[in-house]
Amino acid sequence: MSSSTTVRTARRRTLRIAAAALTAAAGLTLTACAGSDAADAKSASHASSAAGEATASGWSGLQSTDAKAVVANKQSGQQAGSARTANGGKAASPVRTQRLADGISKAEIYKLGDQHYRAKIVARGSVLATLETKGHDDGLDANDMFVTLTLDGQVHSWMGGGHQGPGTFKLAGGWTAKVTKIGELRYRAQIIGHDGVAATLETNQHDVGLNANGIYIVLSNGGVISAHA
Repeated sequence: MSSSTTVRTARRRTLRIAAAALTAAAGLTLTACAGSDAADAKSASHASSAAGEATASGWSGLQSTDAKAVVANKQSGQQAGSARTANGGKAASPVRTQRLADGISKAEIYKLGDQHYRAKIVARGSVLATLETKGHDDGLDANDMFVTLTLDGQVHSWMGGGHQGPGTFKLAGGWTAKVTKIGELRYRAQIIGHDGVAATLETNQHDVGLNANGIYIVLSNGGVISAHA
Protein backbone atom coordinates (compact mmCIF):
# COMPACT_ATOMS: atom_id res chain seq x y z
CA MET A 1 0.00 0.00 0.00
CA SER A 2 1.24 3.42 -1.00
CA SER A 3 1.85 6.17 1.49
CA SER A 4 -1.05 8.26 0.11
CA THR A 5 -3.43 5.39 0.49
CA THR A 6 -2.26 4.89 4.06
CA VAL A 7 -2.85 8.57 4.85
CA ARG A 8 -6.43 8.52 3.42
CA THR A 9 -7.30 5.39 5.40
CA ALA A 10 -6.04 6.96 8.64
CA ARG A 11 -8.09 10.11 7.97
CA ARG A 12 -11.29 8.06 7.40
CA ARG A 13 -10.73 6.22 10.69
CA THR A 14 -10.11 9.52 12.46
CA LEU A 15 -13.33 10.97 11.02
CA ARG A 16 -15.32 7.86 12.07
CA ILE A 17 -13.91 8.07 15.59
CA ALA A 18 -14.68 11.81 15.71
CA ALA A 19 -18.23 11.22 14.46
CA ALA A 20 -18.72 8.45 16.99
CA ALA A 21 -17.41 10.74 19.71
CA LEU A 22 -19.75 13.50 18.61
CA THR A 23 -22.70 11.09 18.56
CA ALA A 24 -21.84 9.83 22.02
CA ALA A 25 -21.48 13.35 23.30
CA ALA A 26 -24.80 14.30 21.75
CA GLY A 27 -26.41 11.26 23.40
CA LEU A 28 -24.98 12.19 26.76
CA THR A 29 -26.20 15.75 26.29
CA LEU A 30 -29.68 14.55 25.39
CA THR A 31 -29.73 12.16 28.35
CA ALA A 32 -28.55 14.90 30.66
CA CYS A 33 -31.20 17.27 29.30
CA ALA A 34 -33.87 14.61 29.59
CA GLY A 35 -32.80 13.88 33.18
CA SER A 36 -32.79 17.58 33.95
CA ASP A 37 -36.21 18.00 32.40
CA ALA A 38 -37.55 15.00 34.35
CA ALA A 39 -36.06 16.35 37.56
CA ASP A 40 -37.53 19.76 36.83
CA ALA A 41 -40.86 18.20 36.02
CA LYS A 42 -40.73 16.10 39.19
CA SER A 43 -39.68 19.15 41.19
CA ALA A 44 -42.46 21.19 39.62
CA SER A 45 -44.94 18.41 40.29
CA HIS A 46 -43.77 18.15 43.92
CA ALA A 47 -43.93 21.91 44.31
CA SER A 48 -47.42 21.95 42.82
CA SER A 49 -48.48 19.08 45.09
CA ALA A 50 -46.93 20.79 48.13
CA ALA A 51 -48.65 24.03 47.20
CA GLY A 52 -51.93 22.14 46.84
CA GLU A 53 -51.42 20.44 50.17
CA ALA A 54 -50.53 23.75 51.80
CA THR A 55 -53.60 25.37 50.30
CA ALA A 56 -55.83 22.49 51.36
CA SER A 57 -54.25 22.53 54.79
CA GLY A 58 -54.76 26.26 54.99
CA TRP A 59 -58.47 25.98 54.13
CA SER A 60 -58.85 23.08 56.47
CA GLY A 61 -57.30 25.16 59.24
CA LEU A 62 -59.50 28.13 58.45
CA GLN A 63 -62.59 25.98 58.26
CA SER A 64 -61.70 24.30 61.54
CA THR A 65 -61.03 27.66 63.18
CA ASP A 66 -64.23 29.10 61.77
CA ALA A 67 -66.18 26.07 62.96
CA LYS A 68 -64.70 26.40 66.44
CA ALA A 69 -65.51 30.10 66.41
CA VAL A 70 -69.10 29.37 65.41
CA VAL A 71 -69.42 26.74 68.13
CA ALA A 72 -67.81 29.06 70.65
CA ASN A 73 -70.12 31.91 69.65
CA LYS A 74 -73.11 29.58 69.82
CA GLN A 75 -72.10 28.32 73.23
CA SER A 76 -71.43 31.87 74.35
CA GLY A 77 -74.87 32.85 73.13
CA GLN A 78 -76.46 29.94 74.94
CA GLN A 79 -74.62 30.83 78.13
CA ALA A 80 -75.59 34.44 77.77
CA GLY A 81 -79.18 33.37 77.15
CA SER A 82 -79.10 31.16 80.23
CA ALA A 83 -77.65 34.00 82.25
CA ARG A 84 -80.36 36.33 80.98
CA THR A 85 -83.01 33.75 81.87
CA ALA A 86 -81.54 33.26 85.30
CA ASN A 87 -81.22 36.99 85.90
CA GLY A 88 -84.52 37.72 84.26
CA GLY A 89 -86.43 35.34 86.53
CA LYS A 90 -87.72 37.11 89.63
CA ALA A 91 -86.57 35.57 92.88
CA ALA A 92 -89.34 35.01 95.42
CA SER A 93 -89.56 37.83 97.94
CA PRO A 94 -90.83 37.48 101.50
CA VAL A 95 -94.29 38.88 102.14
CA ARG A 96 -92.86 40.33 105.35
CA THR A 97 -89.94 40.10 107.76
CA GLN A 98 -90.44 39.82 111.50
CA ARG A 99 -87.98 40.23 114.40
CA LEU A 100 -87.94 37.26 116.80
CA ALA A 101 -87.84 37.04 120.60
CA ASP A 102 -84.06 36.72 120.95
CA GLY A 103 -83.62 40.18 119.43
CA ILE A 104 -81.06 38.88 116.96
CA SER A 105 -82.90 36.52 114.63
CA LYS A 106 -85.65 37.40 112.21
CA ALA A 107 -88.20 35.40 110.26
CA GLU A 108 -88.59 35.91 106.52
CA ILE A 109 -92.10 34.75 105.68
CA TYR A 110 -92.95 33.54 102.16
CA LYS A 111 -96.37 32.64 100.84
CA LEU A 112 -96.25 29.50 98.69
CA GLY A 113 -99.97 28.89 98.30
CA ASP A 114 -103.29 28.71 100.11
CA GLN A 115 -102.48 28.02 103.79
CA HIS A 116 -98.96 27.20 102.64
CA TYR A 117 -96.21 29.38 104.10
CA ARG A 118 -92.49 29.12 104.67
CA ALA A 119 -90.49 31.00 107.28
CA LYS A 120 -86.71 31.23 107.09
CA ILE A 121 -85.04 31.92 110.42
CA VAL A 122 -82.12 34.23 109.60
CA ALA A 123 -79.37 35.58 111.86
CA ARG A 124 -76.37 37.64 110.77
CA GLY A 125 -77.05 36.84 107.12
CA SER A 126 -77.24 33.06 107.57
CA VAL A 127 -80.36 30.87 107.36
CA LEU A 128 -80.43 28.85 110.59
CA ALA A 129 -83.68 26.93 110.11
CA THR A 130 -86.82 26.74 107.99
CA LEU A 131 -90.43 26.28 109.04
CA GLU A 132 -93.16 25.34 106.57
CA THR A 133 -96.88 24.75 106.84
CA LYS A 134 -98.25 21.85 104.77
CA GLY A 135 -101.78 21.33 105.98
CA HIS A 136 -100.72 21.93 109.58
CA ASP A 137 -98.89 24.43 111.78
CA ASP A 138 -95.15 24.10 112.30
CA GLY A 139 -92.82 24.83 115.21
CA LEU A 140 -89.18 25.02 116.24
CA ASP A 141 -87.07 24.91 119.38
CA ALA A 142 -84.05 27.08 118.54
CA ASN A 143 -81.83 26.84 121.62
CA ASP A 144 -84.65 27.65 124.05
CA MET A 145 -86.26 30.18 121.71
CA PHE A 146 -89.53 28.67 120.53
CA VAL A 147 -91.09 29.68 117.21
CA THR A 148 -94.39 28.71 115.60
CA LEU A 149 -95.62 29.28 112.05
CA THR A 150 -99.37 28.94 111.57
CA LEU A 151 -101.46 28.05 108.53
CA ASP A 152 -102.31 31.73 107.97
CA GLY A 153 -98.63 32.73 107.88
CA GLN A 154 -98.38 34.16 111.40
CA VAL A 155 -95.12 33.78 113.33
CA HIS A 156 -95.02 33.78 117.13
CA SER A 157 -91.84 33.44 119.20
CA TRP A 158 -90.89 33.39 122.90
CA MET A 159 -88.00 32.52 125.16
CA GLY A 160 -87.87 29.68 127.69
CA GLY A 161 -90.69 28.00 129.58
CA GLY A 162 -89.84 24.50 128.35
CA HIS A 163 -90.58 21.21 130.13
CA GLN A 164 -88.50 18.11 129.49
CA GLY A 165 -90.56 15.01 128.74
CA PRO A 166 -91.60 12.34 129.21
CA GLY A 167 -94.13 13.56 131.74
CA THR A 168 -97.34 15.51 132.26
CA PHE A 169 -97.12 19.31 132.38
CA LYS A 170 -99.41 22.30 132.88
CA LEU A 171 -99.28 24.73 129.99
CA ALA A 172 -100.46 28.30 129.39
CA GLY A 173 -104.17 28.76 128.66
CA GLY A 174 -105.23 25.95 131.00
CA TRP A 175 -103.92 23.18 128.73
CA THR A 176 -102.22 20.02 129.97
CA ALA A 177 -99.60 18.17 127.94
CA LYS A 178 -98.91 14.48 128.38
CA VAL A 179 -95.53 13.78 126.74
CA THR A 180 -94.38 10.23 125.96
CA LYS A 181 -91.32 8.91 124.18
CA ILE A 182 -92.13 6.61 121.27
CA GLY A 183 -88.68 6.21 119.65
CA GLU A 184 -85.32 7.77 118.93
CA LEU A 185 -85.94 11.52 118.54
CA ARG A 186 -89.65 10.72 118.50
CA TYR A 187 -92.04 12.09 121.10
CA ARG A 188 -95.78 12.41 121.30
CA ALA A 189 -97.69 15.08 123.28
CA GLN A 190 -101.41 14.86 123.94
CA ILE A 191 -102.86 18.32 124.47
CA ILE A 192 -105.66 17.91 127.00
CA GLY A 193 -108.38 20.42 127.83
CA HIS A 194 -111.57 20.38 129.89
CA ASP A 195 -113.20 18.04 127.37
CA GLY A 196 -110.31 15.62 127.04
CA VAL A 197 -107.65 15.31 124.31
CA ALA A 198 -108.01 18.26 121.96
CA ALA A 199 -104.92 17.68 119.78
CA THR A 200 -101.85 15.50 119.44
CA LEU A 201 -98.34 16.59 118.48
CA GLU A 202 -95.78 14.04 117.33
CA THR A 203 -92.16 14.53 116.30
CA ASN A 204 -90.34 12.41 113.73
CA GLN A 205 -86.80 13.82 113.89
CA HIS A 206 -88.42 17.24 113.38
CA ASP A 207 -89.83 19.75 115.87
CA VAL A 208 -93.57 20.47 115.59
CA GLY A 209 -95.85 23.31 116.62
CA LEU A 210 -99.51 24.12 117.15
CA ASN A 211 -101.84 27.07 117.58
CA ALA A 212 -104.36 25.91 120.20
CA ASN A 213 -106.97 28.68 120.25
CA GLY A 214 -104.35 31.42 120.59
CA ILE A 215 -101.96 29.36 122.74
CA TYR A 216 -98.82 28.54 120.78
CA ILE A 217 -97.21 25.19 121.62
CA VAL A 218 -93.91 23.67 120.45
CA LEU A 219 -92.73 20.09 120.99
CA SER A 220 -89.08 19.44 120.11
CA ASN A 221 -87.64 16.17 118.84
CA GLY A 222 -85.78 15.98 122.16
CA GLY A 223 -89.05 15.88 124.10
CA VAL A 224 -89.09 19.51 125.32
CA ILE A 225 -92.53 21.15 125.30
CA SER A 226 -93.31 24.84 125.79
CA ALA A 227 -96.37 27.03 125.36
CA HIS A 228 -97.01 30.78 125.21
CA ALA A 229 -100.05 32.96 124.84
